Amino acid sequence: MNTDDGYTVGTVARIAKVTVRTLHHYDEIGLLSPRGRTPAGYRRYDEADLGRLQRILFYRELGFPLEEIAAVLDDDSVSPREHLRRQHRLLTDRIAHLQKLAAAVEHAMEAEKMGIQLTPEEKFELFGEHYREEWETEAEQRWGDTAAWAESQRRTGGYEKADWERIKAETDALNARLVEAFTAGEPADGGRAVDLAEEHRRHIRENFYDCTFEIHRGIAGMYLADPRFTKVYEDLAPGLAQWLHDAMLANAELRTGGQE
Repeated sequence: MNTDDGYTVGTVARIAKVTVRTLHHYDEIGLLSPRGRTPAGYRRYDEADLGRLQRILFYRELGFPLEEIAAVLDDDSVSPREHLRRQHRLLTDRIAHLQKLAAAVEHAMEAEKMGIQLTPEEKFELFGEHYREEWETEAEQRWGDTAAWAESQRRTGGYEKADWERIKAETDALNARLVEAFTAGEPADGGRAVDLAEEHRRHIRENFYDCTFEIHRGIAGMYLADPRFTKVYEDLAPGLAQWLHDAMLANAELRTGGQE
């Protein structure tokens, strides 16, 4: 409560949300010695004292030691307006720092959730220039409630960069064999094509989840339905996406007799 005699130490503690002991300590070290005293010797704080306390608490929040705070506040060459400018600058820097920390935490959460323990640079290096992180979010939205998704998260959650390098190398080698067979004129339902399609299915099953023939058929359809997936194979060889799609369906038909 504010009176003509100023604020009591208890009132200031309540207003500033600090302890009375803290205010006593600030007084003892000369950081904040109230200007007034009652005839009985009790501390009384005026508006200027409250303003100084506000600045003390601000610098404390930013991690400044008490000795440095005292030096800053007792510098007569710094005007109240300059103090405000300094506080604004420090706050702006802190906000930028916290935003970076928040972004880093969000990235770590996404990486853990997706089971890919890689930096954006590593993902770019491994998956190529066309890789987009938003694809991971889209994948979860589409398949997040499936058993295959859960299994993939469990298995890839323990993968390190070396594991992804191995998978990338295996994928590149398989793609090279696909291109070779396609450009050699191998029919999509021929023996070599369906063997490569089966290798494609097993690669998924061995590294990510149990890719059944039914799931593999669905992936084949996606290679034609989603232009982004189509482009991956068309960039390797024009017409390869359709050929691989047909080979995957022929493989499923051959090995299941039309029954899953």
